[in-house]
Formats: sequence, structure tokens, C-alpha cells
Amino acid sequence: MTVNIQYVHMQTSDAMNQYVTDKLNNLHKKYEWIIGAQVHFEVEHNAKTKGKICKIELSAPGPRIFASSNEENYEEAVKETIRDLEIQLKKRKQVFHNY
Repeated sequence: MTVNIQYVHMQTSDAMNQYVTDKLNNLHKKYEWIIGAQVHFEVEHNAKTKGKICKIELSAPGPRIFASSNEENYEEAVKETIRDLEIQLKKRKQVFHNY
């Protein structure tokens, strides 16, 4: 599985790259048919929102799977986004037929 990570209007982080890659590899172990992932980290400077945004789009057979979250820190945003993706992956797996 290929993982592409982009940081929008912020500095890159090796620790964050490793954290996201580990989480996505764990997801790939459960769902080996995932082809790749596009990860976007953003900062929103708005007093009304939490401001740490993580968006993940997975390439898999069928339509692409997308989730995003806006949390207090990036680790929580990644956890919430992965949780949402896993719900969608479970639904997608139920549709698959083994021949």
C-alpha cells in the first residue's frame, strides 16, 4: 500500500508521518485489498473550530473511501478519521463476494 502525506500551510513532521503510516498499515493488515492512501493535514486558524484537520482518502476496489475530522490535536484527528474509515471498510467488505 502506498501512503502519500501532504501538509497544507504547516511544517512537515517525521513523527506524524510515522504515526499515520503505522495506523494505516494496521488498517491494511485487516483489509488487504486497500491499494493506497492520500493523507492531508491542515491547520485552520478560526476561534470557533478546533483547528487540527486530518483528511484521508483510500483507494480500493469500487468507489474511493473518504473521511475527515477536526480535533484539538493531530493524533486525535488521525484516530477519529481511521475510526470512520474502518466503519466504511466494514460495510464495503460485506458487499464483496468470494468466487
